[in-house]
Amino acid sequence: MRYIALEEAFYIPELGERQPMTNDGIPQLPSSRWNSEAAKRFAARLPDFTEYRLPEMDEAGIDVQVLSLTVPGLQVDIEPELACNNARFVNEYTAKVVATNPGRFQGFAVLPLQDPAAAAAELERAVNELGLCGALVNDCISGPGGRYLDAPQYDEVWSALETLQVPLYLHPGAPPADQWQVLQGRPELYGASWSWAAEVGGHALRLVFGGVFDRHPGATLILGHMGEFLPFQRSRLDSRYKTMNPADKIERLPSAYLGANVVFTNSGVF
Repeated sequence: MRYIALEEAFYIPELGERQPMTNDGIPQLPSSRWNSEAAKRFAARLPDFTEYRLPEMDEAGIDVQVLSLTVPGLQVDIEPELACNNARFVNEYTAKVVATNPGRFQGFAVLPLQDPAAAAAELERAVNELGLCGALVNDCISGPGGRYLDAPQYDEVWSALETLQVPLYLHPGAPPADQWQVLQGRPELYGASWSWAAEVGGHALRLVFGGVFDRHPGATLILGHMGEFLPFQRSRLDSRYKTMNPADKIERLPSAYLGANVVFTNSGVF
């Protein structure tokens, strides 16, 4: 049996210099919420592919890592032209890393979702020319192209995913689209402990209820962290949907899409 690990983050220091600052006053690497020990550990390991990563893969029995750019990815690139340029830079960088050790690494592409047509074209280039095996994006974006991936502008991205037969991994970590009052005064709730799962799980349900997988039945979405709560909600989603009369009905019960079009990994939950 081979063990393939998904959601294996990496960081490119040069990318941080190319990007605007986040709300935390930092570029790509969101270390302000980490304690000093965690920050040092991540800062050493995220840009590394040999000194730490391979020995730790061997120790854990991991045969292959599917590499993906760490949060917040390209979601901080508000200008479409910057996002497109950075997408090409990151995807070419990822492909070069994979080429140095293709037996141990594969890679997910980043997509400039600020420009949906460019995102579809970059996905095709990343898969067909660079050999990457799908894409990973960090939740939602604001700005041109819509905020969530059920927006009609993204149908060409879903069509490309379906045609290429590669998955899209929906990962948390973008700057939040909304300021939730329930988080105020309780920073412990923000991020990987709770809010990210709620945000991304809600985003995935928007895709289901928005009919994305009826229009693109061959498309696959990956959710990490045991599916961001959703596998545990299957029965409730179905029972509540049966009581509703939505203007835009989906073709199947919600649970039918979970495990079929929306698949789950246990990343971060052991």
